[in-house]
Amino acid sequence: MKVMIVDDHFVVRSGLVASLELEDDITVVAEAENGETAMDLYLKAKPAVVLMDLQLPGWNGIETTERLLEENPKARVLIFSTFARDDEIQAALVSGALGYLQKTAGRDELISALRLVAAGQSYLPAGLATRLAGLKQGPAITLREREILGLVAKGRANKEIAAELSIAEDTVKRHISNVLQKLEVSDRAQATAEAIRRGIIRLEE
Repeated sequence: MKVMIVDDHFVVRSGLVASLELEDDITVVAEAENGETAMDLYLKAKPAVVLMDLQLPGWNGIETTERLLEENPKARVLIFSTFARDDEIQAALVSGALGYLQKTAGRDELISALRLVAAGQSYLPAGLATRLAGLKQGPAITLREREILGLVAKGRANKEIAAELSIAEDTVKRHISNVLQKLEVSDRAQATAEAIRRGIIRLEE
């Protein structure tokens, strides 16, 4: 089973390589520290599964997964994250990832999840699956949208948000419009209040 690891921390990647390659049938064929590099390496390495961190510089793990699947519809991605927020998990699955696993998981669970995703099956730990099944959520708020919501909550104008995230102001406007629609609110103040109520953002963010 060929695996590609996408994580911006060298020590994490090194530890994963050492651990995974203890298995006779697993080979780490590529490592990437960001989404852009992952896109370049995927076609060359042809991994059976991509182990994708959620928090990456530049494109985050959700955006990278979306772009990867746009270019390579057969790509199989397992999100491997420190975080387990409901909206993040939902966004990961909406982006096309087949599984979501926290970094606190044991080695055996990680290997089992990788094997399932490589075979085209989905994987969610029982606790997360049960929690998500009990939620009545609307369309997923993506990580980029949550990032913008956090800046809106801090009172930043569209131009300031665009500069801070290095994206076009029109892109910021489009994201905010999408957020208003998803949250079923009519303005930025209502969006902030609703996002805080749902736990999508926190005041300290």
